[in-house]
Parts: sequence; C-alpha cells; structure tokens
Amino acid sequence: MDFISQLRRKAAERRRTIVLPESGDERTLRAAAILRDDAIAGVFLLGDAAEIRTRMDGLGLSADGIAIADPAAHPDREALAATLYARRKHKGLSEAEAAETAADPLFCAALMVERGLADGMVAGAVNSTGNVLRAGFQAIGTAPGCSIVSSCFVMVNPGWELGTDGMIVFADCAVNPDPDAAQLADIAAATAATARQLCGFEPRVALLSYSTKGSGAGASVDKVDEALSLLQAKAPDFAVDGTLQADAALVPGVGERKAPGSDVAGRANVLVFPDLDAGNIAYKLVQRLAGAEAVGPVMQGMAKPINDLSRGCSVDDIVNVAAITALQCGGAAS
Repeated sequence: MDFISQLRRKAAERRRTIVLPESGDERTLRAAAILRDDAIAGVFLLGDAAEIRTRMDGLGLSADGIAIADPAAHPDREALAATLYARRKHKGLSEAEAAETAADPLFCAALMVERGLADGMVAGAVNSTGNVLRAGFQAIGTAPGCSIVSSCFVMVNPGWELGTDGMIVFADCAVNPDPDAAQLADIAAATAATARQLCGFEPRVALLSYSTKGSGAGASVDKVDEALSLLQAKAPDFAVDGTLQADAALVPGVGERKAPGSDVAGRANVLVFPDLDAGNIAYKLVQRLAGAEAVGPVMQGMAKPINDLSRGCSVDDIVNVAAITALQCGGAAS
C-alpha cells in the first residue's frame, strides 16, 4: 500500500470531522463527496445550504451525509463570536467586530475547530496562505510550548534505502524565512511529532548545516548549535543531533566518519533546515531530480490542526490534506 493510501486508511480509522470553508469552489465540493463516500472523514461545508446542494446536484454529487452551515447564520454564531472576542479583545477587537469577523467563512471554520465543533480545518484552494494562517492564529493560536507555526513535507520514494521506509521529512520548507535558534528548536520538535503522526516511525532528527560538528564556523552554525542545546535542555522524546551536513545525516558511512557515536548521523529520517532558502530549494530539487513525491506542505505548531492548500490544488490534494489533518487531531478515535 502506498503512502497516500495509508494516510487515507489511517484517517478513516480516526473518524474525525473536517470543516471545509470554501464551498464556492468545485474542487472542494468534489473532495467533500470523496471524503464522505470513502469514509475518510466527516465533512462540514460552510455556505448557503440551498446553493451548496444545487451546485452539488449540478455536478452529479449528493449532499447527503455532509453537514452544512451558513457562517452568517450559524447556530452557534454567538458562541463563536464570543470566543473570538475573548481571544482578541486585548488587541482592541470590539464585540461588534468579533461578530462580523466570525461570520467570515475562514474565521467561522477556525472558530468551529477551537470550540470543538469540528476536529480540523482545510482551506487555501481560493484563499491565500496569509489569510488562512491569520484565521488560525487569531481563533486558535500556537500549541503550548511552541513559539512558531511551521511546515514540513514528507518526501516519499519507495526505492530509497536512506530515511525510513522510503520516507524523509523535510522542515521548514514553506513558512519561516529565517527562524532563530529557539524557533528552530520548536520546528524540530513539531516536525518530530508530525513524523510520528503521519509516517508512523520514530523520528531521528538532524539539524542541518554546512558544518558537521565544528568543521565550519559562522553565524548560521552558531544558530544551529544553540537550537540543539535548547532542544537537549528540554529532554526531547526523540533522537536529535547537529550540526550535521546532509551527507553526514543520511549516509551511514559518512555519518560514522564525521560524527562518530551519534544516534542520528547516517540514520536521520527528519531533516530540519537552517532557513527557508535551504529547505525550499532542497525539497524542490529532491522532488524534481530524485523523482520523490512531496506530500505537503503540512502545517504544524497550531494548538489544533489547520492546513493550507495551494490555490492550484487538485481534488485529490484536498482529500489528502484532509486525511493528514485528521491524523493530526489529538486523542483516540471517537
């Protein structure tokens, strides 16, 4: 069974409910039908119920078994607005402004997740990443102990002998241009958790650099060294090491020579890059030159799961990201 099929199967076992606020987009409606038909997740669509049913009928789809709510007339609109007001009044948000903002589909969806009316949210087919993340930040916020929201890609190539089971997780490849040492440590911890949730393996995290164990010097090396120290002080429940060059992190023989005694060198399955330039360039090169499948970006660091889509996404992309979001939901299947 390939990685995507495994994701969908695992998500089906969790029986989570995902809210999709972009019901005006045909891809979203088709994805909602697949999520229902294949029992991957429960679905909540936001929008005018009559319009959604008419559009789905025109596409040859049934709306049966899909929950629908109009953000402007949501049955819990007062509670949603009160939640947003409580979170943002210190920023000067008035109760009237909170009520108006809570009627926006993105904010309504994020607030539903915050209040437990849905388990996760997927958007971005028609909205910008900035708008999706803004709703998440204001309605939900970051996870306890995490200073930053970041992203990762699961790079998949069944022919790889490196990594674990043909998978290596890359972070951060899409969000933070130049994280500081504390943020880099938080990105590493969040990515280790994502690797467990999505890939099912024990993470071995390499903090990458152009230096291995002092072979080079510079501000970037110092940042990675400090990030490792901060992580080790927290006694993480995963193996982590740095600074490591990419070959020292991945290739057993090189790791043994360059970082003898390391639990990670030569065996890494999670690669944390020092900045966005390195991470974004690396995942695209591996995708194009090595023929790897890049699954993501997967957002991480939010207190509750919200994921962003590319505006060029396909129906399958939406389904897959919804499955990923279901797997990021905490607790046992309900």
